Amino acid sequence: MTDGFDIVSPETIREGDVTDAYFDRTVETLEHAGRDPRVVAEVSADQFPTGEWSVFAGAKDAAHLFEGRPVDVDALREGQLFDGGPVLRIEGRYLAFCRLETALLGLLSHPTGIATRALEARRVAPESLVLSFGTRHVHPSIAAVVERSALLAGLDGISNVAAGEVLGREAGGTMPHALVICFGRGNQEAAWRAFDEAVGEDVPRVALCDTYSDEVDESVRAAEAVPDLDSVRIDTTGSRRGDFAHILREVRWSLDAAGHEDVGIFASGGLGPAQIRKLRAYADGFGVGSYVSNADPLDFSLDIVEVAGEPAAKRGKLTGRKSVYRTPDGGHHVGLADREGPAEGESLLEPLVRDGEVVREFDLDAAAERAAADADRVGFEPPADP
Repeated sequence: MTDGFDIVSPETIREGDVTDAYFDRTVETLEHAGRDPRVVAEVSADQFPTGEWSVFAGAKDAAHLFEGRPVDVDALREGQLFDGGPVLRIEGRYLAFCRLETALLGLLSHPTGIATRALEARRVAPESLVLSFGTRHVHPSIAAVVERSALLAGLDGISNVAAGEVLGREAGGTMPHALVICFGRGNQEAAWRAFDEAVGEDVPRVALCDTYSDEVDESVRAAEAVPDLDSVRIDTTGSRRGDFAHILREVRWSLDAAGHEDVGIFASGGLGPAQIRKLRAYADGFGVGSYVSNADPLDFSLDIVEVAGEPAAKRGKLTGRKSVYRTPDGGHHVGLADREGPAEGESLLEPLVRDGEVVREFDLDAAAERAAADADRVGFEPPADP
């Protein structure tokens, strides 16, 4: 019991203490029996391709989890799309990593789910500015996980300040409704002008225009109040919104009619691919929140597939060490590692850790480029409208 936040420390994770109790019992039993076989274990969500692509994320944290332990680890590259088969493979004495399974699956499952949702948002509006606004919906201790996964999938920016410091990226954002409310009803111009006067020149001039009055009315007023206004942001609560696309269309028309063609429109508030698809003709940018941050973690599992050089697996799992390939037609091929792969297939499992040493660098920009290129290659598409 602690008096602070209910957060497990990084040191506790590295030590392997974030584990399910039955792994402690397993260690006790194997040590009592004098058994510690050399094994190969694989992490996978689906054994065969299913037609549903996901974006691999979490490899950086996984690598540091194994750092200093006598194991070899191979994994997909961050940003790689996959469809069945292993995404990570471990080889070593089982007791060297037995207690890490619980933490490992969490380090991969949650970021992969978030990155996949972020890629969906990215792909539905490829020419638009798309920002991650979702860390308010998750525990603050994983804010950097959310923002890193969003950037990995190609989103243009993040909002969480502390996460930005962890990632070496500057967080962005302008004003909440609370700022306008602090100036009082009817004083929206005072709020917008005060913001313009107060913040640095590098901060975009974006006025929130739906606090008290009609979105069209406030947008035109903001454009006239702030001479160098970049954009208006429309974040009307769903209960008052009506037809959001029609509202934005009216805003665009009215701004243009008043001579403010250079003022953009930024939309936010409960948006996902279905909503963005309807709004992209009128909005220049989008903030996506819970659709990305609240993504379901991918259901990864870890299974031993080889013991002492011999294929082994529990009932219902595919035995033997495997490889995965990207085929020239953009397919995802899963096969036994000791067999020849598909013609001109690109092997996707690459060294991550060798005898406890991390042998890979982790570049967010490179991962985002990889996700974009691989999405093109495999024909990744956001979900159809419900």
